[in-house]
Amino acid sequence: MAGGPARQYNNRLIRWVEYRMPIFSAVEATIGRDMPTPKNLNYWWSLGSVLFLALIIQIATGIFLAMHYIPNGAMAFDSVEHIMRNVNNGWLLRYTHANGASLFFAAVYLHMLRGMYYGSYKAPRELLWIIGVVILVVMMATAFMGYVLPWGQMSFWAATVITNLFSAIPWIGEGITTWLWGGFAVDSPTLQRFYSLHYLLPFLILGLSLMHVWALHVHGPSNPVGISARSKQDTVPYHPYYTSKYMSVIGIALIILAFLVFYQPNFLSHADNFKPADPLQTPPNIVPEWYFLPFYAILRSVPDKLGGVVLFGGSIAILFLLPWLDTSRVRSARFRPTYRYFFWIFVADVIVLGWVGAQPAEGSALLISRLATAYYFAHFLIILPFVGWFERPRPLPESISKPVLKGGAAAAEAAE
Repeated sequence: MAGGPARQYNNRLIRWVEYRMPIFSAVEATIGRDMPTPKNLNYWWSLGSVLFLALIIQIATGIFLAMHYIPNGAMAFDSVEHIMRNVNNGWLLRYTHANGASLFFAAVYLHMLRGMYYGSYKAPRELLWIIGVVILVVMMATAFMGYVLPWGQMSFWAATVITNLFSAIPWIGEGITTWLWGGFAVDSPTLQRFYSLHYLLPFLILGLSLMHVWALHVHGPSNPVGISARSKQDTVPYHPYYTSKYMSVIGIALIILAFLVFYQPNFLSHADNFKPADPLQTPPNIVPEWYFLPFYAILRSVPDKLGGVVLFGGSIAILFLLPWLDTSRVRSARFRPTYRYFFWIFVADVIVLGWVGAQPAEGSALLISRLATAYYFAHFLIILPFVGWFERPRPLPESISKPVLKGGAAAAEAAE
């Protein structure tokens, strides 16, 4: 974490700990009074706190669920039913864990869209963005393995379909698939491997999140106008200004999670997953969780398995290149009228991909998914570079203070 000057504390216990391990001053430098933050951050910058809360909820509920879950093909489904019916507050743990994953992904996608709108990935924050995309990839792997664990009908066939994709890799694909399965088909060894990794990967996400925060504090967070702080008038201490602001967003997130858990716990689930896994009966339409639907639609948009895998991997890998695909020197879309137009088309395109991902891959839905997939890649490979070259951005403000406070620039100059 970013270092800060040693601070003297009145409490003797804190002073004793601080002398031996300066953890309190490190917290001050990270989210406290020693962390100068642009004064114009809006509520979209609060999603990081929601993400941290969601990760803690997932780890805490997951640990307790793991105490009662049995990773065996013959007993996994029944152990989940045991958690729901016999374990004290087991239903609460499971519903919080399942819906907490949706909260986690919703916050991540909004967090990424905010970064794309305000150009938060641009220099010098490229590595910050790349670490964030790595977190997304690990999250997707973790969520997929967690989805398989209840060993319902949809879980089983989702595992069969997705792991089968590795067999499309030339020469080594079949070996990788057999190694993942632990045999010649999805069965108990597969479940045990997924369970082990599902338990391990959240701690990797926690470590990556700390690296993300570390990289964030090197140059500080971006802001809605996309220019750097130029004086003390452009910043305020993180605490109490943003800690209090972010608490309100956390409160809203908890209300939404509580509504899902207590009133609509299965709203985001699929009915077929309440049936035990049956290797002899394929569901009419295999549908993943909602947060995978856009990528699933891209995967199915071509009839060739290897081609689908390449497009699927490319749809995520292209996010790593975003800092270099966007050629504009202006960060924030507030000053980029043309890019702003294409940004909202891109958002609509992703929503369309999510919709067709839940439909059978046939007829008009298949045609729409192909068109939407083509636009998804065109946005990154064609639109972003060309818009950056030919767009005429609006003039940037002289400082962060000027758009926020009337006469802020003059005050900043006077303060200097």
